[in-house]
Amino acid sequence: MIIILKVLAAGCVIGGVVIGLIFLEKYVKGNVPAAEGMVDLELADVPIWVSDELKEKVRAAATVNVGDVPGEDIVPFVQRNVEHLIAWLDDVKVRAIQNVLRVEGRWRKPIGILKFGQLEFYVDAEQVVLDFVPLPELPIVEIKGLPPVTKIPPPGEVWQREDMAAAVMILDRLDHMDKTLTPDKPLLSEIDHIDVSNFNGRQNSRDAHIILYSKDDSQIIWGAELNKWQQNLESTDEEKLAKLYGYYKDYGTLSGRAKFINLRDPRDKIPLPIDRY
Repeated sequence: MIIILKVLAAGCVIGGVVIGLIFLEKYVKGNVPAAEGMVDLELADVPIWVSDELKEKVRAAATVNVGDVPGEDIVPFVQRNVEHLIAWLDDVKVRAIQNVLRVEGRWRKPIGILKFGQLEFYVDAEQVVLDFVPLPELPIVEIKGLPPVTKIPPPGEVWQREDMAAAVMILDRLDHMDKTLTPDKPLLSEIDHIDVSNFNGRQNSRDAHIILYSKDDSQIIWGAELNKWQQNLESTDEEKLAKLYGYYKDYGTLSGRAKFINLRDPRDKIPLPIDRY
């Protein structure tokens, strides 16, 4: 009887091991790409403004031939590639789901474009430099008036400049207003560039520090950088936004009606429902 019980116990152990190996094999097959060929990639939660060219740029960085990398190293290998080569994605996570590698992350949205000779690049709301890729679905305003520079950070790094930061903050505020008030026809789509040549009054303390220009070259006189209106006896930032979007709502455009729109003069008594903005 004792011998029989030992045999049965051994059989149970062997059976458990076999069953465990079967489940392990299924798990590995379901979570590691196939042993031959290229790994299929999936980009998760891609914003509508991301162009096909930008998607291909990410895919190119994430592409791997599984014959060149051991199976267990594929996921960290692809994650390192995307993190090091692609500035457009933050908080990158690569997951193996069945035979597909899913690339997840927060897409950086460019808020301004800068041009120095033949060089073009973007910055996002956090002043992170992004390499140039055409994005026809996204209104991106050029930032002008920066003094000559000798060194620009590489893509993925923050560019610390007070004048550029002032422009970025205004453009970011307009972007948020567009999402709330004019999502179907963003006001930013009518802005050609923002000029910070006279930032902080460095050229002339009496003139407006920051000016935006519409596509037909009409001036939108903003004035001081955000949160500095009181030092220059200007309208508050909220009043400026209310005036601008009130004008845009009334006329449906920033072009063709006025050579300039003055936002900074606190004596301007245009009756606008400021509290709405």
